[in-house]
Parts: sequence; structure tokens; C-alpha cells
Amino acid sequence: MDSNCGDDPLSRSDRLPTTLHERKGYPERYARPVKTINDGLLQIGEAAQRAGLSLRTVRYYEEMGLLEPAKRTEGGFRLYTGDHVDRLALIKRMKPLGFTVQQMRELLDARDILRATDAPVGARKTARASLTEFAALAAAACDDMRAKVARGDELVEQLHRESQG
Repeated sequence: MDSNCGDDPLSRSDRLPTTLHERKGYPERYARPVKTINDGLLQIGEAAQRAGLSLRTVRYYEEMGLLEPAKRTEGGFRLYTGDHVDRLALIKRMKPLGFTVQQMRELLDARDILRATDAPVGARKTARASLTEFAALAAAACDDMRAKVARGDELVEQLHRESQG
């Protein structure tokens, strides 16, 4: 049964759009399949989607030196790996904690050093110390957020009490 005919109980009008084509109002038959390039490389759109970010954000992070594509196609399209998607997800977790782009870059650089098998011992020691400092910074930001949420919860409770009379 063709889901575009309206005979389907979950026809397009009865559910939320789930694909970009549906959100834009295009028939699904015009949708292109997600492109995974040879060797498991992903085009920028798929990498962005998997990380829950926009294309623009991924390009911005690339411009800021937080991300570098694994390679580019002959046509110049950026290609990313699963590790890049993980890196984007980490950046996404840093953002709401107030990390600056410079701090993000330093954290990612330290992480890269620790993941490199040929990194010198001194560099690895410095990288570990750096990550320890960033962990403390992230913990402090989380504590601050928890305090703000607690104050917000108090306000909500107060307003509910006052609205009840």
C-alpha cells in the first residue's frame, strides 16, 4: 500500500513529519537516500544529523579549528568518520556548559594527544593535567546549572501557590 494515498491509518496528515523532505512538504519519492561514502565516510549532512547539529554549525566548528574533515571528494565535499561525529557530540556537550571556542580547542587537542599512540610522555602528562582541569571546570558549570534550576523550581512552586489563591 502506498503511504501517500491516504489509505494508511498513519497518513502524512496524522503524524509529525520525520524527514527533511516531509518537513519541507516534498513527496518522499523525491528524497535521496542518505549518502555514506566508501570506507564508511559520511557527507557533512549525515555527520551533522547524527550529531544533532546543523550544517552551518558543523562548518563553523571547522572554521574555528575544532574539526577537520577526514578528506574531501574530488568535487570538494567534506567527508567525516564516526570519530568526527563523536567529536561533534563532545563539542555539543561543551557548549551549554559555557566553554569558549578556545577552551574547546584546548580540550580537544589534549584528548587527541592522549589518543595518539606516538605522543611523547611529557605531552601525555600535560594533556592529562589539562583534561583534569577541564573536568573540574565542567563540574563547576554543572553545579552552577543545578543551582539555577533549583532557583527556577522554587519560582515555579511559588507562582503555583500564588495562583491557587
